[in-house]
Amino acid sequence: MSRTIKRGPPPKRPAPRRRQPVRKVPLSQRILARVPVSEETVKKAVTWTITGSAGIAALALATWIGVPGMIGTALAEQVGRAGFRVEQIEVTGLKRMDRMSVYAVALDQQSRAMPLVDLEAVRQKLLRYGWIKDAHVSRRLPDTLLVDIEERTPAAVWQDNGQLTLIDAQGVLLEPVDAAAIPDLPLVIGPGADRQEASYQALLAAAPALKPRVKAATWVGNRRWDLTFESGETLALPEDGAGAALVKFAEMDGARPLLGRGWLRFDMRDPAKLVARKPGMNQNHAIAEPQGGTPAMTASADGA
Repeated sequence: MSRTIKRGPPPKRPAPRRRQPVRKVPLSQRILARVPVSEETVKKAVTWTITGSAGIAALALATWIGVPGMIGTALAEQVGRAGFRVEQIEVTGLKRMDRMSVYAVALDQQSRAMPLVDLEAVRQKLLRYGWIKDAHVSRRLPDTLLVDIEERTPAAVWQDNGQLTLIDAQGVLLEPVDAAAIPDLPLVIGPGADRQEASYQALLAAAPALKPRVKAATWVGNRRWDLTFESGETLALPEDGAGAALVKFAEMDGARPLLGRGWLRFDMRDPAKLVARKPGMNQNHAIAEPQGGTPAMTASADGA
């Protein structure tokens, strides 16, 4: 006798798992993840940029359509409060001038909101300082003023009424000089000598062999130069043709040394001749141009 075996329903197969959708990370977040600063810092910078740009654009529009200045100023101040405000000054090009003076000028503003800083006004104030030949002032957002200075180069020391002043090649006054610390520069003496610095340099350039031997130069009567040499002698040059006279003196000194030979004063105010005097002498001596290499000396009644 056979049995009938009842089989139950086949076991259910487990339902396949649903694939979880891959979350796409926006490109902006991936970039932020690679930036070596915090995400919060970057967001603040972006906010400042958007706010500042909007404020500056609004200020420019207000100015263009003629909105009263008070409204434009208010917009600029709002931009300043958003972070666009002068907090730092970067100065380049300074070698001799006091850096604190530049800082003081750059920060002397009615408002430090970046849109309200008058760059040209800052430049003009800086140009009032003798040391500053030129200046370039610009903004670097969000909070820095850049000041690039071109300084003048000292060329001589000017002495007038006992006062010593450093000047450049154009005679611009740079700063007072301490008598105990005079720099190794030419000394020009007398009223108006500062305004003759360019012509004085041209004069010395005519006789380069004598240039390093000149200790000082005195501007006499606002018309001519007396040169003083390191060896102690003075050379009086004419009002006209001073360069040619100095070249002639250099040639005579080269043929037979005149400097350092005990003379007190040489006079070439008459370009046709050279007269000289020694200490204790009441009479000048005319020194003729050398014939065969030796200057001839004869007595002369010319005054000193």
